[in-house]
Amino acid sequence: MSRGNAPLATKRRPDWAALIIAICLFVVAAVMLWDATHMRAIAQYARIGPATAPKVVAFGLIGLGIWTVFEALRNEFPEREHQEVAPVIWIVAGLAAQMLLLKTAGFSIATGILFAFTARGFGRRKLWLSIPAGIVFSFVVWIIFSQLLQLTLPAGPFERLFF
Repeated sequence: MSRGNAPLATKRRPDWAALIIAICLFVVAAVMLWDATHMRAIAQYARIGPATAPKVVAFGLIGLGIWTVFEALRNEFPEREHQEVAPVIWIVAGLAAQMLLLKTAGFSIATGILFAFTARGFGRRKLWLSIPAGIVFSFVVWIIFSQLLQLTLPAGPFERLFF
């Protein structure tokens, strides 16, 4: 037994961030299992069908979730670095802008804005330069996919100007 200022038993606190990650793993696994159970079987005699792969992945996620819970309760994850919030906000804002602008502005403009916001999140401060560069790069990607490979990507005013 120890005396003085040292406690008799050191109480470990669980790693709450890891527990939240474990819960997310369980939720994703549950959704995958639910979706896999509602898939139609193509052939009744086949043991391996379209639902097999999602079930295997879901059980793998359940295993990772259980492992994460044990590690979180033992508090054995390494110390995490400080997370910068501003770059994450820039990237999420770029993704939101792309989703909102994809049908109205087209692939090139929406993806160009995503490119510029992601570059800003990684430290590139000149949006006036990265937005046009992103639009041009995205337009080249749009040409390759829509004109050469004949895949359908949303066309906006910029794409209609040239094609």
